[in-house]
Amino acid sequence: MTSTLEDLVTKALRREAPSRNEATRLLSEEFDVLDVVAAAGRVRRHFFGNRVKLNTIVNMKSGLCPEDCTYCAQRLGADSEILKYSWVKAEEAAGAADEAATAGAKRICLVASGRGPGQRDIDRISETIEAIRRKQPDVEVCACLGLLSEGQAEQLREAGADAYSHNLNTNERRYAEICSTHTFADRAETVRSATTAGLSPCSGAIFGMGESDDDVVSLAFELLELDPDSVPINFLIPMEGTPMAGEWRLTPQRCLRILALYRLFFPDVEVRLAGGREVHLRNVEALALHVANSIFLGDYLTSEGKTGEQDRQLIADAGFVVEGSEERTLPERRHDLVNIRRRGVGTDVAANV
Repeated sequence: MTSTLEDLVTKALRREAPSRNEATRLLSEEFDVLDVVAAAGRVRRHFFGNRVKLNTIVNMKSGLCPEDCTYCAQRLGADSEILKYSWVKAEEAAGAADEAATAGAKRICLVASGRGPGQRDIDRISETIEAIRRKQPDVEVCACLGLLSEGQAEQLREAGADAYSHNLNTNERRYAEICSTHTFADRAETVRSATTAGLSPCSGAIFGMGESDDDVVSLAFELLELDPDSVPINFLIPMEGTPMAGEWRLTPQRCLRILALYRLFFPDVEVRLAGGREVHLRNVEALALHVANSIFLGDYLTSEGKTGEQDRQLIADAGFVVEGSEERTLPERRHDLVNIRRRGVGTDVAANV
């Protein structure tokens, strides 16, 4: 019997993943994209209501990375015109975290470029977590420092980190196509180490790197094996100066289908709308909030995002509220959105068509 979208919703509400065939059909044109979003939206609202969790990134160290991930502007040999600096001081990072938490962010993600941390780097992050806690004792702190060595996850947990983020990025079969300096297995093992140490595991993907439908589905099953608590969905920003500078493969509809697929695979897990959402979703970004229950607030590692005010307005306009706050569901003013017509019929100015 051929499954319907109603069948997939029922399975998701029971926390059952789609089959491989069902998942592949969701990415095809068999189902209208709005019907797919609506189905995933029912699951999202069942588990998360109308809440949107805000997260923010503090880029502790930018560029200067020895790894050769082809999608990344911080990679070895990249000549992208990004900010490049060594470790920022703990108090500077804590100040940025304080501003973000005051603006509604529930999780602060401390990210540093590089293959993985040394002991001195663990000490730096520990000091930063302590500084953040002095200002914002209740905010969640997530570390994202690359591949972890034995005992490092435990050190981060003891330092007060709540979570560890390490994306798989793409599926195992094609991982060597995007990186040669470490393996898919290396990444998966780091996620497992973090989980074993008591850190909340965060692991997701980047789409738009030439993956097939089968690759998208395979990665969903591989992520399921790691049982993450949050799944960031990134859409490739093809930065100049990287090998993927010309990879403009995504459409808004493709992004929505991928988001919906991962919601059905991870019905009660934080699915986070992450890097590239503004670039690729464009005018349908609000629809994505009916699938994802979490976004990054503000800027990313190497690219700028919308302003916090724009993101909060997006959330309110879509009928959602910021998780953990009493955000207004209607904007305070509307006059700034109204432009009096001064062109077209009845004027000497051509219409804007």
